[in-house]
Amino acid sequence: MLRYLPFLLVLAVWIYAFIDVLNTPEKEIRHLPKVVWVIIVLLFGEVLLGPIAWFATGKVRKTPAAGGGPRVGRGGRGQWVAPDDNPEFLKSLGDEDPDDKKRDRGTES
Repeated sequence: MLRYLPFLLVLAVWIYAFIDVLNTPEKEIRHLPKVVWVIIVLLFGEVLLGPIAWFATGKVRKTPAAGGGPRVGRGGRGQWVAPDDNPEFLKSLGDEDPDDKKRDRGTES
């Protein structure tokens, strides 16, 4: 099984690059038209030249700060803050009354 691993890895990179080219919008592709990138990835995928060229130069890559999911700001800097370091979250925990939780569960002592 181990002797097939290099072949499977090359095949996986080849397929990933091909699907990535197909799913990338035309406006995010650099240097060449999308059809040419598809041909390059398919023709030179076996030796990984096509996929490496696509990953290195073909697609406009966003930096993590430019794209990404929701972030909680701290001081307006736009950096992500873990919940245990977020003052608003910690304040919301302090607003809860433990006696209210017991009454809700019906286990008053």
